[in-house]
Amino acid sequence: MYTIRLKNCAFYGRHGVLDEEEVLGQRFYVDAELVVEPGASLEEDAIGSTVDYGVAFSVIEEIVTGGRRHLIETLALQIAQALSSRFPQIKRATITVRKPSAPVQGILDHVEVTVDWPQ
Repeated sequence: MYTIRLKNCAFYGRHGVLDEEEVLGQRFYVDAELVVEPGASLEEDAIGSTVDYGVAFSVIEEIVTGGRRHLIETLALQIAQALSSRFPQIKRATITVRKPSAPVQGILDHVEVTVDWPQ
């Protein structure tokens, strides 16, 4: 097994419980840690049997910039499921979604949620 990490991928989305979050939108940051079954990719130096991280980034982008989710937990789970579906060689996906402008009364850097798939 080996691990591919995409760190701090930034996208603009409209996720959240409050109506204002859908109207205004905000930036979301995603980390994806993908544990991959190597198959022949390492020995053959072939991208066809590994996870193309450019394609993985596009999968994440499509989900984050797509339809609204009320919970970032749901967003993280759907990213993990989509990546695992697109790349069957992924044996475990750990997805972290950060929301820097969470609507809380107080000062914080961000709220983040991490989901592991399969659970």
